[in-house]
Amino acid sequence: MLISLTFENLALIEQKHIDFDDRFNVITGETGAGKSLILDALSLCVGERADSSMVRHGCDEASVFGEFDISGNAQVIAWFEQHDRKLEDETLLIRRKISNQGRSKSWINGVPASISELKSLGSMLVNIHSQHAGLELLKPQFIVDWLDRIGGFGDLKAAAKTAFHHYQTLKRQADDARSQSAQRADRMALLSAKLTDIEPLLLVDFQEIEAEYDELSNLESLMREALEAAVQLDNDDDAPSVLSLLGRAMRICDNNAQSSKTFGECSQLLVLAQEQIIDAVAKLTDYAERELPDAARLDELNGLLSLAHRLSSKYHTPITELIADAVHWQDELDMLSSLPDNDTMDAKVLEAYQAYLVAADALDQARIQIAPDVCEWLEARLVPLALPNARCQFSFNEKPVEHYTAQGKYDIALLFSANVGMPLQPLHKVASGGELSRMALTMQVMAADDGIGAHPTLVFDEVDVGISGGTAQVVGELLRTLGKQQQLLAITHQAQVAAAAHHHILVYKEHGEHTKSQIQVITDEAQIDELARMSGGVNITEATRAHVKSLLADIRHADKMAQRGMAT
Repeated sequence: MLISLTFENLALIEQKHIDFDDRFNVITGETGAGKSLILDALSLCVGERADSSMVRHGCDEASVFGEFDISGNAQVIAWFEQHDRKLEDETLLIRRKISNQGRSKSWINGVPASISELKSLGSMLVNIHSQHAGLELLKPQFIVDWLDRIGGFGDLKAAAKTAFHHYQTLKRQADDARSQSAQRADRMALLSAKLTDIEPLLLVDFQEIEAEYDELSNLESLMREALEAAVQLDNDDDAPSVLSLLGRAMRICDNNAQSSKTFGECSQLLVLAQEQIIDAVAKLTDYAERELPDAARLDELNGLLSLAHRLSSKYHTPITELIADAVHWQDELDMLSSLPDNDTMDAKVLEAYQAYLVAADALDQARIQIAPDVCEWLEARLVPLALPNARCQFSFNEKPVEHYTAQGKYDIALLFSANVGMPLQPLHKVASGGELSRMALTMQVMAADDGIGAHPTLVFDEVDVGISGGTAQVVGELLRTLGKQQQLLAITHQAQVAAAAHHHILVYKEHGEHTKSQIQVITDEAQIDELARMSGGVNITEATRAHVKSLLADIRHADKMAQRGMAT
């Protein structure tokens, strides 16, 4: 429910705060006074388009601030959870700023918000019906959505939509798989050939293979070098070796260790050096005395290296990268191999299609079953709106199979006749503008009065299009009754409609150095004056005022009678 709106520098409004009633609120004022600015401000709060023309002349920016009571609104609470936003209490605050350059900023409960977030949240808070709502009746989708809303078919509709999209997704995948089956087979063959080529190299460490081959191919030379190194370190000949020379140095240090600390330290270091040289001699000797390389092992290593060079040349890629690529080739081959074949895909598509038909049939049959009752309810509500002979009927024509949609299997239209003896025909052929307006209003009220969940604030822009006189009074009574169940906000030029409101907001221009639109809530004599102006024009007579007072008295009397009826 809308609690209040605060404006600042919005078009002709300099600064204003308005509180709203939780029932039927009406906005009146002369043409051009700025009545629509209230709806503009509300539209901005719920994510509608903004532009720089909304900013008051000479100002840098305009701002609107909307306060909403969301107690009991499960949809809004769920929205906050889905968007990971905190909801401290049952009051929702929306703020929006528009610069004179056309830029816009928004906040929800003080936290920056995107326009898409405002739109999705706003759809749960406010439902605005434009003055051209009658034209919506000419759109087939409006009729279908309205029938589903009246019937409470939200779950059936969602099930049909989900089933249809699942079927469409599987069908698209099956068609793609069939068109790509040849390419898929070629790709799998290519991947298999590549993996067969490189398989011998996947079982070994290529760098180790290279190192082993280099060593074994030069083993005889390396063995001779090892022997020569060992002899230089230690030999039994008269020629001095490293160990013999080291022994002499050790004796010198040992002999002088008592005389100098340095000799003692060096003696210890030489002992360590001697041990390491002895270890080196042992390893070199073992290497020099090993067996010559196995020719078969050399051939094996040579074959692996030759294969690596051939594959590197064939694929124009270093062998180390090819080995890494092979992992991806295997993954892709596994993925392609795991894809279902055409027969399996076709079976899944058929299963999904059958599930869609079941869901669509359930939705369509529910619509067909309730349609006569809905028409009866609609006709009854049109009688007091000067359409006593109105007749309505839904037509259901099954579409060709290839044209089935998420909305079901039928083209649905609302046929209408306003006069006795005239055949039922599509609305666009027989309904006048005034008849369309009255039907649109009635259908909107019926949708709002469905008793399903918490309702957004219902807003009517120019609610009185195409009506006058006694019909306007009936519309006013209709809106007043509905206002006892949910919040309404309407702009009207008809005194009979305005008189029925629980809360009357007057918009008027104030001319001074700068023209401003002023907004105030009116009651008592001020309300009588405004209703008299709406009834009789500029020259207000006592007779006009008396008529207005009588109109207000009738409304109060009707309320009392309704209360007594409820009490009994």
